[in-house]
Amino acid sequence: MAAPADKDAKQMRLVAIVIAVAMLVWLAIQAIGQEYEWAGRWAYLADLAAIGAFVWSLIVTWRIWRRRNV
Repeated sequence: MAAPADKDAKQMRLVAIVIAVAMLVWLAIQAIGQEYEWAGRWAYLADLAAIGAFVWSLIVTWRIWRRRNV
């Protein structure tokens, strides 16, 4: 079985990947939407998806922090 530190390291790498991909996809959607003059509701949908990814990342990071400090 993997050590708790290994599990935490894997989760933190996943969090970092999710944050980076969410930011890049969000920026790409914003640029593409502006180029093709998409309706504003699509920008809000992209914003909501990015916020969801960031909130998930924050929750996972907080859980790891709590696990290490107990």
